[in-house]
Amino acid sequence: MKLQRVSALIERDMRKFFRSPALMLSSLIFPLVQLVVLGYAFGGKIKGATIAVVDEDHSVESRRIDEMFNGIAAGAQTFRVIHYDSLPSAIDDLRTGFVRGVVEIPHDFSRRYYQHDRPRIVFTEDNSDQFISSSLLERAQEMTTELNTPNVSPRLEGQVELNVVEIYPYIEYIKYLLAGSTAMAIFITAMIGGGITYIDDKTRGLHEGYLLTPITKTELIGGLIGAGTLKAFMAGMSLIIIGGLIAGIERIWDPVRLVYLALVVLVASVAMISLMFLVMVRVDDPLVPRAIFGVLNMLLFFPSGAVYPVEAFPSWLRWISVIDPFTYTVHALRNLTLKNTGFAGIYLDVLILTGFSAIMVTGSIMLFKRQL
Repeated sequence: MKLQRVSALIERDMRKFFRSPALMLSSLIFPLVQLVVLGYAFGGKIKGATIAVVDEDHSVESRRIDEMFNGIAAGAQTFRVIHYDSLPSAIDDLRTGFVRGVVEIPHDFSRRYYQHDRPRIVFTEDNSDQFISSSLLERAQEMTTELNTPNVSPRLEGQVELNVVEIYPYIEYIKYLLAGSTAMAIFITAMIGGGITYIDDKTRGLHEGYLLTPITKTELIGGLIGAGTLKAFMAGMSLIIIGGLIAGIERIWDPVRLVYLALVVLVASVAMISLMFLVMVRVDDPLVPRAIFGVLNMLLFFPSGAVYPVEAFPSWLRWISVIDPFTYTVHALRNLTLKNTGFAGIYLDVLILTGFSAIMVTGSIMLFKRQL
């Protein structure tokens, strides 16, 4: 594959893109998909959120509290418990998104309990996601109330106090939604500048004209994906910066953060444009992409956790989120815009998106066929 040929294809496609922006059409099936997906994606109860428990007291009373957490994990299943030996390591995992909250039972808990000296349980929440943090806090407060009820254990009369620590300042919903809006901008550009443009050129016979030259099908696919990636990257970076300024994201111009944001937007652009090409590679009818893009938009955007946490979804909808490139794009962008975690909070998402892109590009090349 020669880069000169690929760059020529990219240049031609970019020139065409700037001269004639395309319009996106919705399909008739869109309202049905919207009803099904939104009906299950919104309003569900949080289940399976990961919470860290750090027992520094190691007493009979602290083990009793730990059993209460395990009981909720086994019963209501609001969260699943992971035990940590070190509070700093639990807080680090909270900041990078591996756990959703940290419950600390201090080393003097049992002593304060027996002395009626206001024993405390410290709940540190990741309040960048208000949906999950509110649900976990509600469960923790219910446990505290139960511990303070005299008939729970007659011999324990001390009142347990729950101290809540918010690891981040208050997060407005516009900030929470920014990551999903950026992913949507990338996807829409991939649809218009990738899928629809590809089908239109294909119906005009331009691809066959390319293949009459020394350009190979690998170079053709590479050039088209490269051009689509540039378009999606420009759209994603424009929205993340402009939207970040509107939403009031602090230090959005931090050079290191911008580098990480650009990395996430770039791999997300490749993933989504390559997905479009895999979907469209065998399509000939120019009406087909316009009919299915509304469905794809709904199936990919809402199950990603862009507007509501994945933990509230039913199991079948969670499986969609696992294979959805939106999910990893939203998670990585949210870690950077709301938490500023750096590379520690995005590396796994970047690796998954890169692997997804490789599979999509390989599939596109294998399925591509000449029409003559």
